[in-house]
Amino acid sequence: MMKIMDKARVRVDFNELVQSNLVLLAKSDLVVNSRGTEILLTEGLPVSVYEYNDYADGEQEYLLADGLVELNDTAVNGLWSSAAKWCCRIDSAGIRIEDGSQWV
Repeated sequence: MMKIMDKARVRVDFNELVQSNLVLLAKSDLVVNSRGTEILLTEGLPVSVYEYNDYADGEQEYLLADGLVELNDTAVNGLWSSAAKWCCRIDSAGIRIEDGSQWV
């Protein structure tokens, strides 16, 4: 069972980092956050993101980050990223584990 997060966040897959601080966010302009609220994505919108991992050994983990929404630039990020319209530019706090430690 998933834990309750500190605030509403949009789910991402941190395996889809296109730069060290840029993760693919969404294919369309509208996403639903972890509390079920629809969010209209626009350039520069502050956004909180997460990835939830539920491991076979029973361990559960949230990876968290905050940043700003930006349009995906496939000329810079590569054609493989073209399925996503939007990205999240992660702020200087980086990607962290729910307990506050830095994710590697």
